[in-house]
Amino acid sequence: MENRKTTNILLLIIVIPLIFYLLKILSFIFVPLIASMFIALLFLPLMRWFNKRRIPKFISIFVVILIFAALFKIGGELVKLSSREILATDKLFLEKAEKKIADLIVTTEDFFGIDYFDESENVFSNLLQKETFGKNFGSIANAISKTLSMTLMTAFFVVLWLAESINFEKLLNNTILKQKYASVKTFMKIEKDLLTFIKVKIFVSLLTGIGIGLACVFFDINFPIFWGLFAFIINFVQMVGSFVCVILLALFAFVQLDSTSILFFFILSITGVQVLFGSILEPIFMGKSFSINIITILVTLMLWGYIWGIAGLIMAIPLTVFIKIILEKFPKTKVLAGLLS
Repeated sequence: MENRKTTNILLLIIVIPLIFYLLKILSFIFVPLIASMFIALLFLPLMRWFNKRRIPKFISIFVVILIFAALFKIGGELVKLSSREILATDKLFLEKAEKKIADLIVTTEDFFGIDYFDESENVFSNLLQKETFGKNFGSIANAISKTLSMTLMTAFFVVLWLAESINFEKLLNNTILKQKYASVKTFMKIEKDLLTFIKVKIFVSLLTGIGIGLACVFFDINFPIFWGLFAFIINFVQMVGSFVCVILLALFAFVQLDSTSILFFFILSITGVQVLFGSILEPIFMGKSFSINIITILVTLMLWGYIWGIAGLIMAIPLTVFIKIILEKFPKTKVLAGLLS
């Protein structure tokens, strides 16, 4: 028995890295599949409401597709508005931005003892005419094409989830739990917790985007719609998104604002918005449903970020919640679930 236990532990040590390796290699399948599951959870209550009224499933799915189309339409209009803001920028602002960026780059070069910037040329020419720009542009184009393909695959999987071609409850029952009652109870717990997380995250991100946009309007920072939209999107990247938003917006305000005191109060304001919604209201809305400690959050962010990139950073917390709920259902793994808490 002792030898068997040792063998099982060794096999587990070998299998876990192999699983993560396969998840990384097959990310083009698993990322849309998992993301679509979380999206489908948002519409399950609506699908049940339609089902109780005996509305045909194809009509229910068509209504969901219309909701998606409306959301994409709203998002597209916001992107158009922010693009118009940027394109309407006057020449004086660009000249001012060029001068401040040049001064900042020169100061940074002096501090680190490097020589990258040619002061005789335009600052944007220096940044764009380097040999690496072509490679970076190719990488960006490749990333855009991958994002589009994954978006289409995600939409396809969402339809499959909602049509119950992929039944998550039966999947749990046949693979992990092996007991119908346990699988139903676990599915209800997973659905409740993940649905709470997704709804709260969307609501908090929306409030954060509105708060950042209003702060930009109040301090007369250019492109408030763009920055509000950016804050809304980047806020879905747990913890990391807040820092990225504050740092980029602070750098942009540094270019635009001349007064140091106004810059200080603006940075204080956008930091306050992030703290208020991300560190105070979000935990209150979430309640004690997840009870995942900060170390676990940081580790899972690094792990899933390494495996799936930005998509992994976005889905890290929901995946951890899912794993924690599953671990709580088995006596031998309750200790691991406790460690996550």
